[in-house]
Amino acid sequence: MKADKNKVVSVAYELHVDDGENGKVFYEKVTKEKPFEFLFGTVGLLPKFEAVLMGKSAGETFEVFIDFENGYGDYDESKRVVVPKSNFKEEGKKNKDIMKVGRVIPMQDDQGNQLRGEILKVDYKGIHMDFNPPLAGFDLYFSGEVVSVREADPEELEHGHVHGPGGHQH
Repeated sequence: MKADKNKVVSVAYELHVDDGENGKVFYEKVTKEKPFEFLFGTVGLLPKFEAVLMGKSAGETFEVFIDFENGYGDYDESKRVVVPKSNFKEEGKKNKDIMKVGRVIPMQDDQGNQLRGEILKVDYKGIHMDFNPPLAGFDLYFSGEVVSVREADPEELEHGHVHGPGGHQH
């Protein structure tokens, strides 16, 4: 079976990144034992990454370079903001477990858009957060192998994403 729209594709890969100043460095490795699975042709995957996988079968290898503009975009300083500590209250009390440097928190903007923000600093001004994607500003170098390709379950197609072994998992 070949990677194509509405197929569940599993890949193992190694990712190196380049910030344009320090050269190419190792970022992460995804193994065959715990591959990255996705529903091919749905929103959310980098188009160039998906394009290089199109038509590939299990066992085939791939390499792709994705410049930052076609990846996660340039780093945007305006996406670093200070959020009032009052936004982190639960039942009227500050949740100090959440307000820790390095923590990544799912949030929502005033238009209801889902965001992910990393806490950079906590001080008297509030919670300093970065809403840039972690790989914003980096060129990406993927090399890997297609581990498997299968038909998507009807429920996966309906939900627009892969469900793990045993069914529905969010």
